[in-house]
Amino acid sequence: MANALRHLLGLTAIAGAVLALAHPALAADQTQPGAGNAAALQLAHQSPLVQSAMRFLGAQAEQIHDRALRAATLDILKNPRTCVLHRRGLAAAQAQDAVIRTLMDQGLVNAADAAAFPAGVRAAIFPPILQADTDCPQLPQPLESAPGSAFGGHHSYPGGLPIHEANNDLSDKNLASQYQAIYGGTGHSGLPQVEADSDGDEHRHHARESGLAIDDDVIIAAPIWHDWAKTIVFQWNADGSEFSEFSFGGAGTADAWGGAGDSRTGGHHILSVAEAMARGFSPLMVITQASAHSAPTLGNEYKVVNWLRAAAIIARIDPVKAGYLALDSAGRLRLPALGKLADVNLNAAGQTNLRVEYTLHNLSDADFTFSGPAVASVNVLFTKLAPEFGYDAADASTFNTRFRNPALAYLSGERLLVLYGGQGLDAVRAELKRLRQRGII
Repeated sequence: MANALRHLLGLTAIAGAVLALAHPALAADQTQPGAGNAAALQLAHQSPLVQSAMRFLGAQAEQIHDRALRAATLDILKNPRTCVLHRRGLAAAQAQDAVIRTLMDQGLVNAADAAAFPAGVRAAIFPPILQADTDCPQLPQPLESAPGSAFGGHHSYPGGLPIHEANNDLSDKNLASQYQAIYGGTGHSGLPQVEADSDGDEHRHHARESGLAIDDDVIIAAPIWHDWAKTIVFQWNADGSEFSEFSFGGAGTADAWGGAGDSRTGGHHILSVAEAMARGFSPLMVITQASAHSAPTLGNEYKVVNWLRAAAIIARIDPVKAGYLALDSAGRLRLPALGKLADVNLNAAGQTNLRVEYTLHNLSDADFTFSGPAVASVNVLFTKLAPEFGYDAADASTFNTRFRNPALAYLSGERLLVLYGGQGLDAVRAELKRLRQRGII
């Protein structure tokens, strides 16, 4: 294991050179904070779209009733020096290697994936942060400037993260209201009936009266916390591209309690859950957050279990003792029976201990089905229109930093693709001309 670990902790010069030619962003040193972080923050701070998303998220966080959860959520939104608690005590290479070794020994990191990651496995699981050796490690960039995904993916521009989270937060609240409207209302007879003509506040009021409980705090907080670690994972390179992300949380072969299954997922997901654990959030909040990338249904419970396992290793806590996982009669780690689910533990009957919050949060994170293609499609339009605005897509650095990223941060890929689909290229051109008139591109 020691020789394998030493092999995994570095890059060969040949592999690095080949990857650098394939994608300029991979030539950047991902062991150091992103050279483009400050420029990305400046752009995001100037975008009305990004700033309105930040205000929306702040207003949503203010509605959280639980004082500790509300304070922590406002902290990551408004405090530029928020502490990265899951990294406390993990500045030394020896401490990081111990965590990596445990993840590998428990089948939560694929060794071949780790060996192939350009920046090395340490930077894959412990991306560079600021003040790493202090009692309050700090983010390399605030949530305000982070992108929503890998470069070229959904919301992949400065400030894309708060826009993505604003969409997901509103979606989660609307989904909860939808469930209340369809399943939570009662008529004069006291029997259930659909109340879809009521607004969201009335849905929640009727649900409380009828006893249908959906945790409003978790519905609001989970979408904000789920992608928090994109501030660390997707840092900005000087050329306007992003750091690469490492996927783990499984080995990709026998991840379903030893059976066939692949639970690997983007590292930001697991690191965000680790931070929630390090902050002592409730099991309902943490498991709901962990369900963003897959609801624990239809045979996928093992995925959420493995993401919770990996996060707990990084946060250095016992997930069973903390209530995030439980052992079933076969000795397998499963989701615990939270709240009244404990009356009849469904695991004993071969079922998943499922709370509705898990599925609602998973559904709220599904806008990537449009937003991902939107960015890719709009980039094609940008390439076509760039010469009209004095840019050449072949000059990647200038194209990214002065044209693509500002246009997306101010307009969004979703808006532009909808306009293009309904009104054609001239509608996109008109949006870009407005930015040009304001000196933005």
